[in-house]
Amino acid sequence: MPKGYVIVTEAITDEVGIAAYERKAAPTMIAAGARILAVDTTPTTLEGNWHGTRTVLVEFDSVEAAQAWYDSEEYAQAKPLRQAAADCQAVLLAGFEMPGQRSKPTP
Repeated sequence: MPKGYVIVTEAITDEVGIAAYERKAAPTMIAAGARILAVDTTPTTLEGNWHGTRTVLVEFDSVEAAQAWYDSEEYAQAKPLRQAAADCQAVLLAGFEMPGQRSKPTP
């Protein structure tokens, strides 16, 4: 089962509001088994245009786990705080293993 990844780009307009969101969202992410892999305010754009002043990459055990977290009643209470404090874009991606790069069991 592939892992699930949520990428959020945020153009933050209210630092106090985004801090309130972080306090409210963190327990929901911990409960869902999320792992924050990256938070970057200055990502290097390799091609095209990148949105926002901060990019966040979050890993979940599966796409279903990520979707369940995003749709949960608990996170529904935090989400409007983020949306009020920043112009956001969010995507959910399914993980991928490159053929031939799969880990092999140790003997």
